[in-house]
Amino acid sequence: MTDTPARRGAAPGPDAVAAAVLAHPAVARLDGGPFGSVASYLPGRRRLLGVRVGAAGEAAEIAVVVRAGAPLPRLAGELGALVRAVLGPVPVEVTFADVVGEGAGRR
Repeated sequence: MTDTPARRGAAPGPDAVAAAVLAHPAVARLDGGPFGSVASYLPGRRRLLGVRVGAAGEAAEIAVVVRAGAPLPRLAGELGALVRAVLGPVPVEVTFADVVGEGAGRR
């Protein structure tokens, strides 16, 4: 079994998921998804677009803009694995909001 923050008793949050997803070289940036619906509301901050961590038993959602080149089904699996490495064994829904040229930077 993998040692994750959730297994150690610490509650990982949307920021940790965002950092893990943004570390993937094919991810250009997070996106709010359709109508900005993929978001987390954090205390004292505006919402974090692109990541929604559900309650126990609910799927986590991410919405990303990716760089062209990687097959999307493979990329969805890789991003799901990154999210599960942070949150533990949860279902993960991945939305690809856009695909940009490989030279596109993060915003």
